[in-house]
Amino acid sequence: MATIAAAPPYTQAKAAPVDTGLWSWLTTVDHKRIGALYLITGLFFFVVGGLEAAVIRAQLAVPNGTLVSADMYNQLFTMHGTTMIFLAVMPLSAAFFNFLIPLQVGARDVAFPRLNAFSYWIYLLGGIFITVPIFFSVAPDGGWFGYAPLSTKAYSPQINMDFWVIGLQILGISSLAAGFNFITTIINMRAPGMSLMRMPIFTWMSFVVQFLVVLAFPVITIALVFLQFDRFFGTNFYTVAKGADPLLWQHLFWVFGHPEVYILILPAFGLVSEVLPTFSRKPLFGYPVMVYSGILIGFLGFGVWAHHMFSVGMGPIADSVFSLATMLIAIPTGVKIFNWMATMWGGQIRFTVAMKFAVALVALFTVGGISGVMHSSPPADLQQTDTYFIVAHFHYVLYGGSVFGIFAGTYYYFPKITGRFLSEKLGNWHFWISLIGMNLTFFPMHFSGLLGMPRRYYQYDAGQGFEIFNLMSTVGTLILMIGTLFGLINIWKSWKGGEMASSNPWGAATIEWSIPSPPPDYNFAELPQIKSRYPMWNTKEGAELVHETTYEEEKGRHIPTSQELGITMPNPSIWPLITAAGIITMFCGLLFLEKSTTTGVAIMLIGTLWWVGSLYKWLLTPLEDHH
Repeated sequence: MATIAAAPPYTQAKAAPVDTGLWSWLTTVDHKRIGALYLITGLFFFVVGGLEAAVIRAQLAVPNGTLVSADMYNQLFTMHGTTMIFLAVMPLSAAFFNFLIPLQVGARDVAFPRLNAFSYWIYLLGGIFITVPIFFSVAPDGGWFGYAPLSTKAYSPQINMDFWVIGLQILGISSLAAGFNFITTIINMRAPGMSLMRMPIFTWMSFVVQFLVVLAFPVITIALVFLQFDRFFGTNFYTVAKGADPLLWQHLFWVFGHPEVYILILPAFGLVSEVLPTFSRKPLFGYPVMVYSGILIGFLGFGVWAHHMFSVGMGPIADSVFSLATMLIAIPTGVKIFNWMATMWGGQIRFTVAMKFAVALVALFTVGGISGVMHSSPPADLQQTDTYFIVAHFHYVLYGGSVFGIFAGTYYYFPKITGRFLSEKLGNWHFWISLIGMNLTFFPMHFSGLLGMPRRYYQYDAGQGFEIFNLMSTVGTLILMIGTLFGLINIWKSWKGGEMASSNPWGAATIEWSIPSPPPDYNFAELPQIKSRYPMWNTKEGAELVHETTYEEEKGRHIPTSQELGITMPNPSIWPLITAAGIITMFCGLLFLEKSTTTGVAIMLIGTLWWVGSLYKWLLTPLEDHH
């Protein structure tokens, strides 16, 4: 197949200056800049979550550790889980949603640019709201799952869990705003000729994820509102003595919690499905089956929640139903594994760092998936539940799967995001150290779990066989942190000083590689006409989209501005940030100063009114100016 390197035939001149001041970032509604903000913020919280894990592992390195108290340990493991899931992995996925979806579907921006900015600012402020308390020893301490009634005032009377209850509601606003935005973008803003079955596989997996978000997050919101009313207003949704069902919270939480697993993993699946074909020089094997398997995973993900509850005594019928559903969901997941292997089979493989992370995901997620299928058996699950075997399982899925997939996507798309390559030398150090550290950290947990070591205990006695496995995991965590440091140094050095990249340095197949790197604010000077699933690998179609050039031929090009091309783009706006700040201020009134509730409502209303007013003016401009 022919490969067309992407670069529009712009004139040779000095590139147009880009406003990079602080105000331009605070007011930006450009999906690419918002994606960069998500990436930077998500990496920051990833480091925070990793440091929390490091303290946990240091406490457990030896029997009867005394590094932290039981109370601080509870705060650390609660915030580690909360940070990694809601503040790191989901936002890092959102970084790729923001940057890639409009580019992959041939759009100039997302459907609701200001809502997109609002979703970022509410995430950032919500992340600060829920993270800062740990520095004052009042962080959430009831586990990232917040089981009621243990998280009600009767058993958790301090302010700690209030931060968690309110913080997750704030973060839920961000996720729902983004979910509706991307669904609308994918349905309504695809380029001419881009049918659903011509969409890149990352966009497809993102599409499924957005439906999971808008269907799952309202469930956890309801559960949190019930808990908030119990804690703040004395209601009895979870008060068992007043007739509440002690399992109500668990059902509500896991109806959200298990789709959340696929919200975390499907974006990584999509990224890997872009990386593997490019570096195997082959189209993705079984594209339609990969699409249908992703949809089926999303559908079945809502039918397996109670396998988290096999130990609560639901009875043989319920156990059997959820056991079978859990076995069934392994089928579409296994399909993806075999299709990735078939994509690589017989290909001309280039082992770049992105490819190595992608191949590692296939291997490591398989390990985590197999141990997950083990938990579809209620008798086996009864032995393993609440032990470190479960910790090993979900870290192979979420670190070996989600995080390695995000790293693969970062090395692959960094040239498109910044116009510069990440260092392959530093990247190889990042990959190999992380691979060794990840396996040394989490594989021994299988054995300590099978020996009966419980989760969430801050100390353990000597002589139970746990010592060697915990020491191995702690050493592995140190190695994993060193590997991650190499990755962060690589990003830091390459963002401004990396080797310059052409528009399509990897010879990839999809249309985001047909425009300059980094893309101009309007993405496409003319909206592309899509005629196949792999337009850049179709010689005739690729030639219509781009002109084949090298970086040396590109570097002096003038990238015309949207004004020069007569393209109307959404105006920058500070009002999404102000509205988000008003919401945070309003919620703070529930915890600190009651007057701030009124102030927050006022700020939110002012921000919303100005936001809608300026949006109304934009909508009144002639329709053709928006294209």
